[in-house]
Amino acid sequence: MKASEIIKQFGCDIPVSDFILFSAGIVLFAIWLVKTSLGKTALTNSIPRRNNMPNYMPFIPLFIWFGVFSLATTIIKLLWPKLPDWQSAFFDNLFLCISALIGIAVIVVVVKTHFARRLKGLGLNIKTIHKDLCAALVNLVSVWPLLIAIITLTTFLGKFIWRQNFQFQQHKELELIAAHPQLPLRVLIAITTIAIVPVFEEMLFRGLFQTMIRSVLLKPYPIGIESRSRTESDLARTSNEAWLAIAISSGLFALIHSNADHWPALFVLSVCMGYAYEKSGSLFRPIFIHSLFNASSVIAVLSQ
Repeated sequence: MKASEIIKQFGCDIPVSDFILFSAGIVLFAIWLVKTSLGKTALTNSIPRRNNMPNYMPFIPLFIWFGVFSLATTIIKLLWPKLPDWQSAFFDNLFLCISALIGIAVIVVVVKTHFARRLKGLGLNIKTIHKDLCAALVNLVSVWPLLIAIITLTTFLGKFIWRQNFQFQQHKELELIAAHPQLPLRVLIAITTIAIVPVFEEMLFRGLFQTMIRSVLLKPYPIGIESRSRTESDLARTSNEAWLAIAISSGLFALIHSNADHWPALFVLSVCMGYAYEKSGSLFRPIFIHSLFNASSVIAVLSQ
């Protein structure tokens, strides 16, 4: 199949709503590029979060999350090996939800122990929730053209290299929703993917990993040092280490997901969430971006 035919075939599969979001996103993204000199000045005033967290600390809730989930699902399969598919999926998502809640509890302990101003120092201030929700929607729309472009490019390259053998895989949870009409499973998946997992993953990858990486790249400024008292060189260094921390944590975020063809899009989305965190200082903003993205995917599958 010729490259032009692949593009045409894939283009027919893009929903009209994506084209609308694509147009709005291009405008918002263009405005951001102009205002930030192509992103160069976007993070010059972002302040590292003060903490005394050991470099290994973010890996503890990550391993607990994987460990609890793997152990619980293994036990269920040993005890009830012949469960119907939808019940097996229900238990998998139940344990995913429970392990994420345990991970959140561990992260809260870590934050209260190692962060200045504790949860507020991490960026969890309930007074900013209303502002963060509106900003998260704008951020998600702004990055939507990049997501569509990277998914299109991934699919094009896959079909160009592997011909018709390549299929862009749907996320496992979305496949389960589409395949099984049972209400308990669908409700549990919706709660897990829209509410629980985004909170845990953002607390882990943005709150802990991204903060830890910034601390390694550039020690946090002492208490009382304001952005206006820093030199131009300090501001440039702040921006560079912030972007590098975002890129590294985004790479880790993409790699924990099993579908390799999702990695490029997940990396782009993660960069958006990491930027929103550093720019605003609020962890609610990337949490809302993550939740809105997952919710849009779930709604799209259920509406088919």
